[in-house]
Amino acid sequence: MVAVVFVVPYALETTLRFVRAAAELDGVSLGVVSQEPGERIVRALSKGAENGSRLVAFERVSDALDPQALAAGVRAVARGLGGRVDRLIGVLEQLQEPLAQVREQLGIRGMDGGEACNFRDKARMKDILRANDLPCARHALARSAEEARAFAATCLPLVAKPPAGAGARNTQRIDRDEELDAYLRAFPPSDHDPLLLEEFIQGKEHSFDSVTVAGRPVFHSISRYTPTPLEVMENPLLQWCVVLPRNIDGDEYDDIRRAGARALHVLGMVTGLTHMEWFRRPDGSLAISEVAARPPGAQFTTLLSYAHDFDFYRAWARLSVFETFDPPPRDYAVGALFLRASGSGTGPVRAVKGVEAAQRELGDLVCEARLPRPGAPRADTYEGEGYVILRHPETAAVEAGLQRLNELVRIELEG
Repeated sequence: MVAVVFVVPYALETTLRFVRAAAELDGVSLGVVSQEPGERIVRALSKGAENGSRLVAFERVSDALDPQALAAGVRAVARGLGGRVDRLIGVLEQLQEPLAQVREQLGIRGMDGGEACNFRDKARMKDILRANDLPCARHALARSAEEARAFAATCLPLVAKPPAGAGARNTQRIDRDEELDAYLRAFPPSDHDPLLLEEFIQGKEHSFDSVTVAGRPVFHSISRYTPTPLEVMENPLLQWCVVLPRNIDGDEYDDIRRAGARALHVLGMVTGLTHMEWFRRPDGSLAISEVAARPPGAQFTTLLSYAHDFDFYRAWARLSVFETFDPPPRDYAVGALFLRASGSGTGPVRAVKGVEAAQRELGDLVCEARLPRPGAPRADTYEGEGYVILRHPETAAVEAGLQRLNELVRIELEG
């Protein structure tokens, strides 16, 4: 049996889906470290399991993102796993460095601290990419307002973000000096808490999700964003849309296949599933935005599963534990519309309009949907309050379906 410890800081639904996939692997003895109560984790893992939860050991810690508390929790769980831990895994972005530090401390196989920092520290990441002649946005790590203004003098518009951020939180496009001054007042940079400033890349945003085994690229997926997450956060009338085209083997993607594989190599990826965001500039050139050494968020793992008729949650678990992956064929185009409330309301969800019409027109394409219930709070991310996933063998059918869905379905808020 392989002794696996899965770190689950929060009992998030998506995280628990990965945990269940690991628990269901044959030959695995699973322990969990979490900030959540043990009964909540056990109850979640028991859902849909034929013989109840397969969790062998559990330890609750005060802060699963703190390396010292995490190491103590892993040691405690190890006692319930026969005195050893063979794999230490987790899916959250902000967890990757603490996991790596504990692996080094306890002698557990997997990504080390230096490699994790290459992916987590976005300024360091861009330094490495640029040093290896890989295309990425110009950037600066500002530790003072003066350094921030000096970079802005040469690079407006720009994007400001925390260097270890996740998603688009606290990320803002800045077009004028006055906007930069306001951002610096809200998030003043310092030596301890610097600010990452990047060239604002104009173009179409994509992702490059890939699997590496023993340093060798064995699988990749490409998706298109319409519009970009940053544009969605800036405009309350927009809804985010993602398309995974069925055919991604054409010449138009040769450059990102080469650059993506090389970027992962220079950043130190050995074995894992990664999520890279990149842009196609108006002149046709590409620019890598950033790379995360963990499974993609925003239902991307579900989208990958539908596109390939293949359980990517279980595949990630097997990759993380046994370091094996069997690349599946891509039989479908898949797309998701992330439903986001529009208008001036600030209260909870009042109603979801247009669902019946969408069902009549597009029901044959829908493979999964999550609609918010009345009373649900308004979301504060580009992923919105719900989503609908469409699938078809032809990419054009998915694209047309998403466009029509965007026209039909609207979320209304109270207030």
